[in-house]
Amino acid sequence: MVLKLLTLLLPWRLRRWVLSVAFGYKLHPKSRIGFAWVFPKQLVMEAHSHIGHLTVCKGLDLLQLAPYASIGRANWITGLPVGSSKHFVHQDDRRPRLLMGEHAAITNRHLIDCTDTVSIGDFSTFAGFRSQILTHSIDIEACCQTSAPVSIGRYCFVGTDCVVLGGSLLPDNSVLGAKSLLNKQYHEEYWLYAGVPARPVKQLASDLAYFSRPVGFVH
Repeated sequence: MVLKLLTLLLPWRLRRWVLSVAFGYKLHPKSRIGFAWVFPKQLVMEAHSHIGHLTVCKGLDLLQLAPYASIGRANWITGLPVGSSKHFVHQDDRRPRLLMGEHAAITNRHLIDCTDTVSIGDFSTFAGFRSQILTHSIDIEACCQTSAPVSIGRYCFVGTDCVVLGGSLLPDNSVLGAKSLLNKQYHEEYWLYAGVPARPVKQLASDLAYFSRPVGFVH
């Protein structure tokens, strides 16, 4: 704990070296972490990936950012390591991870529960603020904690103030409208999904510029 606190005060180049040597993290020389509490068991940050100030990431077995992936400011990202408690002992395949593809982005002030795997595909944007991904809940019938992964496909856009529940899937080239609740798996691409619960409400043209942009950040 003391070493973790001390690393926050170091210049980034020295801090990156300490994190690599002391914690075994794999941090590309062109990756960067701001003034943030980011201490999963394993951390992999590839070239030009970035984590912003005041983000907290703890309790994950793995946080992996592909090239140009980014996590913005003041996000709360938590999980529960495998074997750390009596919870979820019946789920042998549970993996508390956050996996972000190339140019994928989480913006600012979101809550991401990675009790089970959350994957965000290449060029997808978890946009706006105050959205939530919740991979765990209580199974009322069995009276136990349960979890399920969440998958957001490639070239997706998730609007502000959304809730995504465990077991959900947003397919490639899709939009989840603001204030929507995604609680199931969809597989039809090029749709706007919206509402509580979310459902397909509008088909989208496949030639929209967002779905073919070569750079993740939208100016």
